[in-house]
Amino acid sequence: MKLAVAGLNHRTAPVEVRERVAFRTGELPDALHRLHEQPGLREGLILSTCNRVEVTATLEDFADPAPLLCQFLAATHGLAVDSLQPHLYLFEAEDAIRHLFRVASSLDSMVVGEPQILGQLKQAYTAAREQGALGSYLDAVLTRAFSVAKRVRTETEIGQSAVSVSYAAVELAREIFGSLNRRKIMIIGAGKMSEAAARHLQRAGATDILITNRTRDRAEEMARLFNGVVLPYERTLQRLHEVDIVITSSGAPHYILTKESVRRAIEARRSQPMFFIDIAVPRNIEPTVNELEHAFLYDIDDMQRIVDRNLQGRKEVANEAERIVAQEVERLAARLRARDITPTIVSLQEQLESVRLEVLTRYRPRLGELTHEQEHALEALTRGIINKIAHGPISEMRRQASEQANEDAGDAVNLLRRMFRLGEK
Repeated sequence: MKLAVAGLNHRTAPVEVRERVAFRTGELPDALHRLHEQPGLREGLILSTCNRVEVTATLEDFADPAPLLCQFLAATHGLAVDSLQPHLYLFEAEDAIRHLFRVASSLDSMVVGEPQILGQLKQAYTAAREQGALGSYLDAVLTRAFSVAKRVRTETEIGQSAVSVSYAAVELAREIFGSLNRRKIMIIGAGKMSEAAARHLQRAGATDILITNRTRDRAEEMARLFNGVVLPYERTLQRLHEVDIVITSSGAPHYILTKESVRRAIEARRSQPMFFIDIAVPRNIEPTVNELEHAFLYDIDDMQRIVDRNLQGRKEVANEAERIVAQEVERLAARLRARDITPTIVSLQEQLESVRLEVLTRYRPRLGELTHEQEHALEALTRGIINKIAHGPISEMRRQASEQANEDAGDAVNLLRRMFRLGEK
């Protein structure tokens, strides 16, 4: 049996190709059934996200994974194999294990260290198990992949730093104020960037959030999502002095907050500091606000510099994570190789025991009547001969299976099966 992963991702295929081969959640049960029915395929799993579509499978030794899995992906989506082939990658054996471990640990993601991929892989695992497409071999590989991802998160800082502008904004606010749960926050604008910022604020413990937007319906929708309070857009300046942190991401073509409006707010606050994060393009806050005492303004370029620095940091941490993955691949591969030879060892032992009993039954009558001690000695003698014969082949198989990436181990097993006619009736 062999393990293989075939698929495409953000590096090998443009989004228009990834869209065409993506599986919707409702399509997965039927697709898993069809995958499981492929000739020579024993187990299968489908991972489909916006950045990757992959099929992981265990196959019989005679099956060629490249055409089988490529044909499955193409046929499922009504595509020509030739149109898909240039974008596909294929990993087998230990390379497949390494790829799965790297995917689970977010080392193969567009943003290294992002946490979503592990949850998506777990969902794919659950779906395959529910549809009966998962067996003990693939289950062992994926369960280990989840453990490796946890080890990478625990032993490295790969997911610690902010790598999106909205996340960086919230992290910067938390660095300045410490806990955010007693800080009043105003979000001006209710677009995607604002929504992302609100999500990170909520995770950081913020509970007092004012949301204002030119279109009130959208502000109300976002307020429901994040337990915020809607502030009428026309009252933004009147309430500005009440808040500690302002995040702007509005599509307004002009400055919403000017130096003068912020100066009045700080005076009303009796010079308590205010923190402004302007992640809008064009900018929503007049840059000269930074000239005011007690006002601290950061724009999207400042946030991007933080993101770039953190991304570089994650790349450096990724080297440490890669070492963990390499260790875990070696351990699992050795365990799986030992598991692969177990049926052959059992078959050899059963075959030799069958020969022993057959010969003993044939020649036992010629020995006449034996005492209990003689019967016991005869049994021990014949078993000892069989064990001596089996010891050399079994030790050699185990030795080769224990060696990392030993390509001769499979050949040795096949030779032994032919020599002793294992599996033949």
